[in-house]
Amino acid sequence: MRADGVQRGAIVAWLGHNSWDMLATLVACHRLGAVLLPLNWRLTASELARIVTHAGAGHLLGTPELAPLATEVLVQCRLQPGPAEGVVDGDLLLVYTSGTTGEPRGAVHTAAGLMANAAAAIAAQRLDGSSRVLSVLPLFHVGGLCIQTLPALAAGSKVSLMPRFEPATFFDTVAAWKPTTTLLVPAVMRALIEHPRWAAADLSSLQFITSGSQIVPLPLIEAFHGRGIPVAQVYGATETGPVSIVLRPDEALAHPGLVGRPAAGVRVKLGDDGEILLKAPNLMRSYHRSAEPSFDAEGWFHTGDLARLHAEGPHAGLYEVVGRSKELIISGGENIHPAEIENLLAGHAEVADCAVVGLPDARWGEVPVLAVVPRPGRVVDTALLQALFDDRLARFKHPRRIVVVPALPKTALGKVQRAVLAAGLQAQEPTRG
Repeated sequence: MRADGVQRGAIVAWLGHNSWDMLATLVACHRLGAVLLPLNWRLTASELARIVTHAGAGHLLGTPELAPLATEVLVQCRLQPGPAEGVVDGDLLLVYTSGTTGEPRGAVHTAAGLMANAAAAIAAQRLDGSSRVLSVLPLFHVGGLCIQTLPALAAGSKVSLMPRFEPATFFDTVAAWKPTTTLLVPAVMRALIEHPRWAAADLSSLQFITSGSQIVPLPLIEAFHGRGIPVAQVYGATETGPVSIVLRPDEALAHPGLVGRPAAGVRVKLGDDGEILLKAPNLMRSYHRSAEPSFDAEGWFHTGDLARLHAEGPHAGLYEVVGRSKELIISGGENIHPAEIENLLAGHAEVADCAVVGLPDARWGEVPVLAVVPRPGRVVDTALLQALFDDRLARFKHPRRIVVVPALPKTALGKVQRAVLAAGLQAQEPTRG
């Protein structure tokens, strides 16, 4: 990488399925004083080009099977070699999430923050040299990279990487390699439970699994508990490391559905409305090249998630996440902000107004649904609207349903009442299994 011109302060984008080359590149960036930018290969080339441009990345590396996508990205943006604006000493990882305006927003994590996060994850999951970790989630997310994979390596555990999750391969690998743990999001848990091999699969080596990224439905937890596998939990976000609140494996069977206690080194408090606020050494340093404030005046990070702390009874001292105060939609572990979809319809000839809300979904947790108000005298063709998103948004961001409505519910100040809209759309929606 040094021979290829990677300098201190440079940003190195990575586009690839899970591979040891990515982890080696992260270590190389640390040695060089550069920053790794993992890219979500589920995004379209245009979305990726916006991220590469916003970051100021000077290099694009990756795995061979995604070279055609990388070529498309480079056609639509220009790399900026040399030190990138906004990078300071100690920065190591830049991970993008959906911004409140629909524009990409990057969380900057330092090497020290990653080590603090690894220490918290090791303590929560009691990882050591005897642990065998099967990593199946994408390493472009802090969940896949930082909840088990990096902490396990730091603890001296053995790690096996699956390039991409596939249920049959998962069952084969568990039976043959015999991992002691793995990290699964609810959509992956459901894919395993609904697979024909679930009932007879040899899962005896799994001492526990860890889950998170959204509220984990109780039936999924109970299915794993029914196989004798405790479901530990990690609560956090792209900006928080993400190991913030943890339900340890030894507590999991007694407290299904709760997210647990503050992780090592993490301070948690609830705002007046129940919002989770965090202070911790594994939080991001800041948002990259953004005027958006990263923390409040007292240094707390506002997660936008709502929780309650059980004060007494069998769950005393444990947190339970009960919802979100922000508009973010989490579908299958992927973040979607309504503005990402809404902005694409600005100025559309048929659409006078629109809004996107998340509705509950048995498989994905929630999915985006788009409500549109036609311009006077115009008829909205929902099929043509869906086609607008094909090359501009990743498939998981496409509205699951488009509903034509006469008007959107709004406050006196003109702000869309998303909760009211969601309730109305949900009442119209046919029941899905």
